[in-house]
Amino acid sequence: MKKLLFIYLIIPALGLCQNFQTHFDSLQLAGSTTIYDYNNKKWYYSDERDADIETLPASTFKIPNSLIALECNTVQDENEVFKWDGKSKSHFGNVIDVWNKDTDLKSAYKNSTVWVYEEVARRIERDKYIDILEKCNYGNGKLTEKGTDFWNYGDFAISPSNQIEFLIKLYENDLPFSNTTVNKVKEIMLSEVTPNKILRGKTGWTRHKGKDIGWWVGYLETGDNVYFFATRLIKNIEDKNPHFLSARKNITNSILSQIINDQ
Repeated sequence: MKKLLFIYLIIPALGLCQNFQTHFDSLQLAGSTTIYDYNNKKWYYSDERDADIETLPASTFKIPNSLIALECNTVQDENEVFKWDGKSKSHFGNVIDVWNKDTDLKSAYKNSTVWVYEEVARRIERDKYIDILEKCNYGNGKLTEKGTDFWNYGDFAISPSNQIEFLIKLYENDLPFSNTTVNKVKEIMLSEVTPNKILRGKTGWTRHKGKDIGWWVGYLETGDNVYFFATRLIKNIEDKNPHFLSARKNITNSILSQIINDQ
């Protein structure tokens, strides 16, 4: 009886009592969703092992990149306008019209405008990035990529669980940035605001060693609780699965709803 009681207690604590994997299987996608219930201090995993595997952060790095840029006065503020060079911009062969114009930091965040953040990175010394990211305990510190865009290429990497640990510190204003900087970035991160919830997040998509890597990370404030999430999908580039990009949010929302409704 004691052994059975122990199993009953430990499984919910690990967040393994629900089969979240079905959301991935139904779309024929590989990946995982990791969620942290802030009030109950409880982790939920669709794949606990995958939650600790590191990959490139892609555009989810725009969260710490914005913090660093604003804190170091690399940009005047979130409204500083970056001038478009007149050359058509694309991402893995896809022309993105919204990138082809002058834009400010907050719009570049919303639209994942890579060239704006590349310009930000040119203004910041690589050693400064390494130092600040180490203080934030963000990623593996391997900023060895010779090109500017080290969050999309190279050896820099972060795990889903580390993404959430960083977001918790952001939420608590427990990072080496001023409250002014943190609050500006929290405002930039806003994705959805209703009378019942506030959602902040960032998507990301890159390619590495023949794989597409897709992210959605952030946190949901609803009722009197906060849920931090990190979803990462990985597929072969040759696999033209039409659900890949939309599933980042759809799977996350389904699992969040499942958790919240079961409480």
